[in-house]
Amino acid sequence: MRLRNVKNKEQIMEQSPYLIRDGSLYRGKWKTLFCNENPIYVEIGMGKGQFLIQNALLHPDINYIGIEKYDSVLAKGLLKIPEGIFNLYIVRADALDIDQIFDHEVSLIYLNFSDPWPKNRHHLRRLTSRIFLEKYEQIFCGEKVLEVRTDNSSFYQYSLVSLSTFGYTLEEVSFDLHKDNMPLVTTEYEDKFSSLGLPIYFVRAFKDCKTKEKP
Repeated sequence: MRLRNVKNKEQIMEQSPYLIRDGSLYRGKWKTLFCNENPIYVEIGMGKGQFLIQNALLHPDINYIGIEKYDSVLAKGLLKIPEGIFNLYIVRADALDIDQIFDHEVSLIYLNFSDPWPKNRHHLRRLTSRIFLEKYEQIFCGEKVLEVRTDNSSFYQYSLVSLSTFGYTLEEVSFDLHKDNMPLVTTEYEDKFSSLGLPIYFVRAFKDCKTKEKP
């Protein structure tokens, strides 16, 4: 992925009240930061923030946290956040560190247009690989819910198998989300791909506290 540099990104990041540079400082204490007991929804790889910000505006009774490791992308997202929003923070972090940021505090994880890592030797880098699913076990509280959107059919099929093997129930599966049920909130990538006539693959999966992965 080629990223365009944002010349004043450091200034944008420094001045934004919504940026958390070290999420580990709030591990186990996110509800204290939000000053409420509302559920926490996390988007890993939030990109420019359209999906996360619109959801936060529509659902003030839910706390939203975006994870993004690329400063230029993160800075663009910070610029989109309207003043006065109280249920949203952005954490500068790599997905590999997700279990160092949360401790059984998250109710739902969004994986929107994650890097598919198409080469077989890179499959463990995919955000639905066993390595990451094990990390998510440490950050979920109660029932575990994952939502995946992608334009990549191979990544989608891999995710369906990986989630099922790890004990998730595939509650909603769509091979063309915009034809089956047009979502209220979309991502920037989603708008681009759907405008080209490409299908958007979607799955909502859940796992209760007692469910175990298959051997």
